[in-house]
Amino acid sequence: MTHILPKHKLALALIAALGLSACGNDNKPATDAAAPAAAADGSAAEQVITINNASEPETLDPQLAQGVQESNIIRQFSMGLVQTDADGKTVPAMATEWSTPDNKVWTFKLRSDAKWSNGDPVTAHDFVYSFRRLVDPKLGSPYASYLEDAKLLNAEDVINAKKDPSTLGIEALDDHTLQITLSEAVPYLPDMMIHSTVVPVHQKTVEAFGEKWTDPKNIVVNGAYKPVEWIVNEKIVLERNPAFYDDANTKLDKLVVLPITSATTDVQRYQAGEVDITASELPPEQFEALKQSLGDELKTAPTLCTYYYDLNHTKAPFDDPKVRRALALALDREIITEKVLGQGQIPAYQFTPISIAGGVSNTPEWKAWDKAKRIEEAKKLLAEAGYSAQNPLKFELLYDTNEQHKKIAVAATGLWSEALGVVDISLTNQEWKTYLDSRRAGNYQMVRARWCGDYNEASTFLNLRKSNNSNNWTRYVNPAFDQLMLKTLDPSLDAQGRVNLYNQAEKIMENDSTQIDVLYYANVRLVKPHVQGFSNTDPLDLWQARHWSVKK
Repeated sequence: MTHILPKHKLALALIAALGLSACGNDNKPATDAAAPAAAADGSAAEQVITINNASEPETLDPQLAQGVQESNIIRQFSMGLVQTDADGKTVPAMATEWSTPDNKVWTFKLRSDAKWSNGDPVTAHDFVYSFRRLVDPKLGSPYASYLEDAKLLNAEDVINAKKDPSTLGIEALDDHTLQITLSEAVPYLPDMMIHSTVVPVHQKTVEAFGEKWTDPKNIVVNGAYKPVEWIVNEKIVLERNPAFYDDANTKLDKLVVLPITSATTDVQRYQAGEVDITASELPPEQFEALKQSLGDELKTAPTLCTYYYDLNHTKAPFDDPKVRRALALALDREIITEKVLGQGQIPAYQFTPISIAGGVSNTPEWKAWDKAKRIEEAKKLLAEAGYSAQNPLKFELLYDTNEQHKKIAVAATGLWSEALGVVDISLTNQEWKTYLDSRRAGNYQMVRARWCGDYNEASTFLNLRKSNNSNNWTRYVNPAFDQLMLKTLDPSLDAQGRVNLYNQAEKIMENDSTQIDVLYYANVRLVKPHVQGFSNTDPLDLWQARHWSVKK
């Protein structure tokens, strides 16, 4: 669905963005469903939790998935070499320990008691198969470059079909010893192994069922839960996997995952007792009322996710850096974070979240300018680019269907219209899968985007802008940036040395106006009091339902 934003004043834009006419009775809590019956140990007899995941996943194939929505589900039924604890620290998972003499050759010792849900043992060979599958050009994974960023030996040549996947730098020394060989020293390689893209898949099942291998009636898993039902646009049900190595310490029997895109509907169903944990965004216009009425049920915490507008560098008008910079200057991020959202989000003036481990800081000079000076410079840049009242800047802003994305888009276009005057912006929303297809194909000018850290280190953000990164859909190319990111892997560098280079990389991105950074997310959820074990202290928000339980 597409609509054209009329020329209007900022006040009207913000009224629409804030949804002031949409409050209704949504702030009034509905009566909860009956409390769970108690078991002998005081816990609930029925260990079932329902969580909203905000959209229908595009796929449940770990090597094909690319969004947070997909990763949230995959993480419940698949387990990689490592995982994160409640505070986001990398801890053992399928691997019990790991070592390296030089940060180039890594050896992972796998646990001997791990089994697939069909009873087969989980071995090092499963990881070799899955890593090779990820970079195999026949699969066409959007995350193939993840192993290139990790510097696995020959990854780049395999992805580009210059070498066979069997040459990838990964080898099973025996059933429970995995060796990963890199072309460059990467000191944070174990941290990269937390991502859902590098979990193992069951080779016989994948080869037997092809694209249908993730169907609940076919899937074989190594995680705490197993998908047993998938009704598109309604729910995905996962049940406890008794073959999981740590099943004895798992209390939750069933996890129900919903794809509710409307935050308002999410809250309504939470209040009606149909949702136990909401998605990580709430309707801004209801936030204060929910905070007052529900108290500790409202959980907030910072998270390593950046909300930004990606710009297609190969299409007018954003092939002109003056246009890109003008819009970056004229966007009032403080109004969006404080007035439109107001839930703890932080204005973003660089891509990498400022709370990243080790810290990265590149403060643009213009951040210190007052609003009038920013707008004056933005108007000057647009005039130099040839835009005026007679020739307004026209472009389309694409976003995926979601109430909050719409509110931010309406506010942003209103702010640009009010500040610059000579803009004509159309808003287009698409369902998640269609939106992803449009981004991949480059069928956009400006698009709503989010990048959440795959691990807690700045390279997880900055690698995205390397010219050969498979997720660099803006088509941004700067050889100087690529070379700088390569230098960050110099084995003589310490952590602070890498951070200094990351600061320089952010400066290059700022000079090139690669994108328009808007805000850093806050993890904002409603969680029922009967949910035990929920934690939002992991800045990566890699929640695992196996740590949860239901009390009476």
